[in-house]
Amino acid sequence: MAIGFDFGTANCSVARIVDEQVRVIPLSENDVYLPSTLSAPNAETVSEYLFKCLNIKPANTIGESVLRRAIKINHEEGLNVRHDDVHFGQSALDLYLDDPKYVYYVQSPKSFLGTQGLRDVQLSYFEDLICAMMANVKQQVEKQLDNAVSDVVIGRPVNFHGRGGEKSNIQAEGILRSAARRVGFKNIEFQFEPVAAGFEYESTLTADKTVLVVDIGGGTSDCSLINMGPSWQGKANRTDSLLSHSGLSVGGNDLDIAIAFKKFMSEFGLGTEQLSGLPVPISQFWNCVAINDVIAQRDFYTLENLKQLLDLTKNAKQPEKIRRLSYLHKGTLGHSVVREAELAKIALGKQEQYVSSLNLLEDTVELNLLKEQMADAISEPVRKITRMIKEAEQQGQTKPDVVYMTGGSARSPILRAAIKSVLPNTEIVSGSYFGSVTAGLSRWADVCFK
Repeated sequence: MAIGFDFGTANCSVARIVDEQVRVIPLSENDVYLPSTLSAPNAETVSEYLFKCLNIKPANTIGESVLRRAIKINHEEGLNVRHDDVHFGQSALDLYLDDPKYVYYVQSPKSFLGTQGLRDVQLSYFEDLICAMMANVKQQVEKQLDNAVSDVVIGRPVNFHGRGGEKSNIQAEGILRSAARRVGFKNIEFQFEPVAAGFEYESTLTADKTVLVVDIGGGTSDCSLINMGPSWQGKANRTDSLLSHSGLSVGGNDLDIAIAFKKFMSEFGLGTEQLSGLPVPISQFWNCVAINDVIAQRDFYTLENLKQLLDLTKNAKQPEKIRRLSYLHKGTLGHSVVREAELAKIALGKQEQYVSSLNLLEDTVELNLLKEQMADAISEPVRKITRMIKEAEQQGQTKPDVVYMTGGSARSPILRAAIKSVLPNTEIVSGSYFGSVTAGLSRWADVCFK
């Protein structure tokens, strides 16, 4: 049995083809979208959970070392790892929001893939995170279908991480492939996410067209320029129809982070001065909200940095603001702040203003945001996305007949207007913002594994 698996930055979803129709498979009660989140008592729980509760062995000797260390730490802390210690999706988010200080929480581990400069031990740990989430999805799918699933097409962005180039892509796909094998998938294929979304749009066409697929997801944005239509449907070799691809590691998360940094951090002291007249270091305000940058997050949440924050508070001209950074650090609240920025982004896509409320446990901050302020905050990510679209068109040396937009952030009126400015005379259409990639992956799985 073959499935298409969208292991997304924001959500995971799975579908298969039944009688030539796409059937999306519920992953949590009746919900077909499972947030890409995980929570546990501590970081070490994940590796021991895989081995002890799911009987999933480490991939190599480095993984074995990570497992031994995890078991040792958990034993020293008196933690007897059980199956219900690891939570996924909305359950994981609810636990984190209820008690962020004492819950280990990971959001969007896919956004870490491709990061360069990490040690092998760190990469092995990331693979365990991916493995745990994939195992949960596979279990839910097989429970729904009452059948084992061995064949899978997994979606991937054109580029996982901008700084590492193809080296990052090889590392990221390798981690995904290894994790998929460990959870029991036997035949594994990958497909670019915008190409998969294009396959879903192609199923609706009655005439051949050249289509620019723009997929703006949670962690990446991708374009594929594709010849598609009845002449191409169902063909296993699509090489001649794929005209160009472009992609960058900018997506919905980056828009949320930009809003949090530019519009929220002034209430934490961004732009203020120390008593010496020197500005408070910008890195403190960026690192705390850069939830898709593992190095920035590591630097912010060290004990040494907490000491620096306390010193900055003592020597600040506006200590009441800088003190909020310490609250954020102590409560591990970076994800909460960015989550509120995401809610503001969604609301301001439909209305002119929105009041954000930041609960810092020891303080509450309210901010009134206007739509034009959000547009200003996300102007740089939007500029990068428009440049990516121009690049795909130039590489393909062909004007598209239509632009097909997909991905959660493709709903943004600001992004749609930006794309219209690049291709003013081209029709822009959209299908399922969240489901087209999954549907297209299932269509490609049906072709691949016939």
